[in-house]
Amino acid sequence: MCDTHRNVPFSDDEAAAVRAFTARLGLDGLIDVHTHFMPKPVLDKVWAYFDSAGPMIGREWPIAYRADEERRVAALRSFGVRTYSSMLYPHKPDMAEWLNGWGADFAAHHPDCLRTATFYPEPSAPRYVAAAIESGARIFKSHIQVGDYSPVDPLLDEVWDILAQARIPIVIHCGSGPAAGRFTGPEPIRDVLRRFPSLPLIIAHMGMPEYADFVELAETYDEVRLDTTMNFTDFCEREAPYPPALLPRLAALEEKILFGSDFPNIPYGYLHALESCERLGLGDRWLRSVVHDNAAALFGLD
Repeated sequence: MCDTHRNVPFSDDEAAAVRAFTARLGLDGLIDVHTHFMPKPVLDKVWAYFDSAGPMIGREWPIAYRADEERRVAALRSFGVRTYSSMLYPHKPDMAEWLNGWGADFAAHHPDCLRTATFYPEPSAPRYVAAAIESGARIFKSHIQVGDYSPVDPLLDEVWDILAQARIPIVIHCGSGPAAGRFTGPEPIRDVLRRFPSLPLIIAHMGMPEYADFVELAETYDEVRLDTTMNFTDFCEREAPYPPALLPRLAALEEKILFGSDFPNIPYGYLHALESCERLGLGDRWLRSVVHDNAAALFGLD
């Protein structure tokens, strides 16, 4: 059982264990599509919210990898993570464009990071989303719960259209876990996809806890994928267990599942996230696809 009540130390042994995991699969590294790097004042507030076990969290949640930015980058590299993201998101208007500028600068200084951008339902969103794509954004983040906005807000119609036409993936936290928001759940996403069926959504956390609904969306829409962020771990299995009956459908969706960790904001060690995917028993080929090959194909990585 993973001990979720202590910080996990950064260590050479931990890094070696993660690298050994990927080596057993015949890989020389991992791709993690769901990691968080943000401006320090924003990340400090995020961590303070986790520390308070606020209503969107609802339980004790110690941050395992609480450290300065460069130490966190070094930890991912020591794990053999070849490519990662800088998931950032606004909680109010007039914030997203500033975050996009920070994300561009972070990626410029960390070329192993997929340049990440975000948006908020506001009149300026189509302009700055288009500008971010034109200047090199590779992935976007939408957090329906924290942003407290509806994905069917008319102010987002042009944003969805721009992203669909550009084929830029969006990691979207839209499931109702760990606590439901006003606009979370599968129905608003179904509405968006009916109007923008080619929109390349990556459903964060497998859509926890509405797992079956989001599996169905991945089965229905060619460009809908799922990420494994925090799923299958001891921490999540206690309160939102993944239904075993869905595992054959996950196996069939092999090419549409991407590994995500939520690093550094996880209450357990990085290796546990990988081992939790492995213990599903879906085989080494499935696991290689999830932790590396699918993201490499999606983002055109060597």
